[in-house]
Amino acid sequence: MARCLVIGANGFLGSHLLDELALRGHEMTAFDRFSSVHPLYLSQGVTAVAGDFLNRADLACALVGQEFVFHFVSTTTPMSADNDPTLDVRTNVATSIDLFELCVEAGVRKVYFASTGGAIYGDQLGAPLTELSLPQPVSPYAIGKLTIERYLHYFERKYGLRSVALRISNPYGPRQGAMKVQGVIPIFLRRMYRGLPLTIFGDGSMVRDYLYVTDAARMIADTVRMDTDHSLYNIGSGIGVSVNELVEIIRDVTGRIPELEYARVPPTFVDHAVLDVGRFGAEFETAATVSLREGIRRTWQDIIKEQS
Repeated sequence: MARCLVIGANGFLGSHLLDELALRGHEMTAFDRFSSVHPLYLSQGVTAVAGDFLNRADLACALVGQEFVFHFVSTTTPMSADNDPTLDVRTNVATSIDLFELCVEAGVRKVYFASTGGAIYGDQLGAPLTELSLPQPVSPYAIGKLTIERYLHYFERKYGLRSVALRISNPYGPRQGAMKVQGVIPIFLRRMYRGLPLTIFGDGSMVRDYLYVTDAARMIADTVRMDTDHSLYNIGSGIGVSVNELVEIIRDVTGRIPELEYARVPPTFVDHAVLDVGRFGAEFETAATVSLREGIRRTWQDIIKEQS
């Protein structure tokens, strides 16, 4: 078992990953601002370190004695990066470089980076999105993620810092905050709960790959070892679902008929993004187990619980 630091451990995906790693017996440290009263993760015996990702000194303190570091924090969303591309460069990209430098100084053995799945590949209709597909990002958010991946390659080449980039599709599920503007499934479900209309970009034919968050955490945790066959993995369900199909499932699960509004597709959105997870499956022999319908049902029940 290893000493693991999750940066962004009080976030949606980071908290689930921390719980999965703790369940497997790793010694866990959680780094976040911890702005909420209670931590989102459920595990006991976790060392919590309150700090700011943008503060180099805070990061340096958290890295002491760590073997595996999970970079699962982002200072922007696709929308905020689109509105101010320089913000992503000044915060996400620049601070990630600081983090990798500090990892080298602290003797960290391996870094895991939460990259983005579909957005990094851009519009490649008809082609399976494998790790060998040429990245063609068109949004500042995805361009930033690819840039950070490239810096990981640089740090391994120059300093021997081992790393794995995880191109994660569209994770969803409990703990995806009510105030977040990212994640269509919890956004739609919360609007359904409140009786508000659902906004659909375009005609609803846009296709995405949705992955229940505990499946995502389990798949990522499977890669936690020094020797992996690759330094890049797609993490997804491998199943494409259109927004129209998604709305139908949500309607069936909730028993409610939503009012639909239609809006222009933002120019930096890709139309079709489904990940080929064959590389991951061949090496780790695991796959997503929670169906989209079941995952939406669990997320809906969690939203009802949090509102009661």
